[in-house]
Parts: sequence; C-alpha cells; structure tokens
Amino acid sequence: MPSSIDLNCDLGESFGRWTLGQDAELMESISSCNVACGFHAGDPDVMRRTVRLAKENGIAIGAHPGLPDLVGFGRRTMSVTPQEVEALVLYQVGALAAIARAEGAPLRHVKAHGALYNMAIRDRPLADAIARAVAAFDSSLLLFGLPGSELLRAGEAAGLPVAAEGFADRAYEPDGSLTPRSLPDAVIHDPDAVVARAVLMAREGVVVARNGDEVPMRVATICTHGDTPGSHLLTRRLREGLARQGIKVRAVSGE
Repeated sequence: MPSSIDLNCDLGESFGRWTLGQDAELMESISSCNVACGFHAGDPDVMRRTVRLAKENGIAIGAHPGLPDLVGFGRRTMSVTPQEVEALVLYQVGALAAIARAEGAPLRHVKAHGALYNMAIRDRPLADAIARAVAAFDSSLLLFGLPGSELLRAGEAAGLPVAAEGFADRAYEPDGSLTPRSLPDAVIHDPDAVVARAVLMAREGVVVARNGDEVPMRVATICTHGDTPGSHLLTRRLREGLARQGIKVRAVSGE
C-alpha cells in the first residue's frame, strides 16, 4: 500500500465578477492545484490570485489548459487540429508560468481540462500535440493523465515525467474511461462513496465501474472538482478518510 498520494483540484475557475468554487477552503485539503488559464475559465486577475493563494498554502501549482470555450466551460467537444491544440496549450501554459514566475512560485505540472483531456485520452495526434507543447516549454513539467491513456503514452514518448490520475468524484465505464457528464450519476456527490473510491484507488489500485466491475486504476494523484457544489467539504472528508487509512497527502514528484 502506498504511504502517500497527491490530492489535486481544478481551481481558479472564476471569471470577472462571476465567482465559482471555494478555492481558499479547498487549499486547506489538497496538495496540488490545476489553475484555469483563461480559455475555459479564469482570467488574468483570477489566475494571479489563485497562484498567490497556492503559494501561501504550500500547494503545488499546475496549468490547466482547456479549449477556447468559456460558455461551455471547456466541456464541449470541438473540432481542432493538432497544430491548434499545440499552440493553445503552449499559450495557456506560458501565461500561467509568467504569473507564477512573477509571484516566485514554481510551475510543477500540466493537466488538460474537460473535453480536451477526454479527447486526448484516445486521440494520439492530439495527445502528442499537448505533450509537444509542454515539452517545448519545460520538459521537467509533470503531465497528468488517465492511466493507460494515449495522453500518458504521448507524454512518455516526449520525455516528460507523467502522473497517472484518478477521479474520486466521477463514475467510470468498464473500459476505464470516465462516464460522460451527459449521463446520470456521472458525478458522485455522496461523501462516503467518494472517500471509499479514493481509498480503494490509493490502496488497491482499482476502481469500481458503473456495471460493478473492478477496473485497474493505479494512480499517483486523485482529483476532485472545484466547481462541484460543496466540493470544499467533500475534499476535506476525502483527506480525512485517507488519513484514517494511514495514507498521507503530498504533492506528486516527477523524480
């Protein structure tokens, strides 16, 4: 059984006068944060505030690039070429890295958001485009992705350190993919169920799919979503549940 696991959360998703999530409260429970970079959520001011908050709390900072889809929160599939994906990922990672550098906080990882993440899981040319953008900017950055996905394979091929990611608050299909959000119960809100799933992933390296099958899911980091109502309370329960099992929460290392 691993003695520790990374707990990451998608943050910095407010925009202008619109506020989403309980970022300050979430920082008390997580070890890594994925900061929206302005395409699917966030704006320069929100990005800077989130980086400052993460630095104050000792949280590892990652870029969370998404498709250019503010209205759809980056969760709608778009027709994009690998060349477009490479450019938009490089643009967003570079923007957050500039803010992080100005605040004296290192950038540690990159995690694609929403539809871009799900598309790259199966589409190797898109996955390669993401990996190329990250490697061209900084080949020491960790690339997060679903276990066994094209995204992780592309990262490894590009020479990037990678971290397999599980989702405590999402349902899975028997093939190990995430249940589409358009289906009922794709997002799990029951705190006990979320904790049990995270502990099972951390201790046994498996997750229970919607049909009851146990699916291999060996992960180095587990995600919760900052836009889920009550996510700060859910994530606190999750950290406490891991602690009860003797599993420490600490940022994943690329070494």
